Amino acid sequence: MRNFFGWISLCFTAGLVGGLVGGVLLWMAGQYGWTAAMNVKLAPEWTLAWLCPRLVLGGLWGLLLTPRFMPDSVFWRGLLVSLGPTLVQLLAVFPSDPAAGMWGMGLGDLTPLVVAADNAVWGWAAAFWLVLADDAPKGYPRLR
Repeated sequence: MRNFFGWISLCFTAGLVGGLVGGVLLWMAGQYGWTAAMNVKLAPEWTLAWLCPRLVLGGLWGLLLTPRFMPDSVFWRGLLVSLGPTLVQLLAVFPSDPAAGMWGMGLGDLTPLVVAADNAVWGWAAAFWLVLADDAPKGYPRLR
């Protein structure tokens, strides 16, 4: 992608795809009892009201991929970018819910681990999508 606006839309789409993959993983973890086995009370229902915000927010968080850092490392790039949504979830969203409490500990002691793992999957899926969809040749600047 040599066009800046094309690159921005690709990053948004990568975040959206990551949101879908992370959403499917979290839903499956709840449906198959994986979160319950860890004593974590996260078992979302698969509804549009639950999925759509995850997709949109995933796309917005995907804009963090706009700077082209670590272009050859999907693993580390995705993991680094996933720290943003993880920290916001644990330090802003959960504390605003009295049932969840700080770090989401009211939902179970391993809640921060589940949130971090789900967001890491989001980051990896988004970074992987970005690598697959980027058509710029390696070693050349993408903006001219």
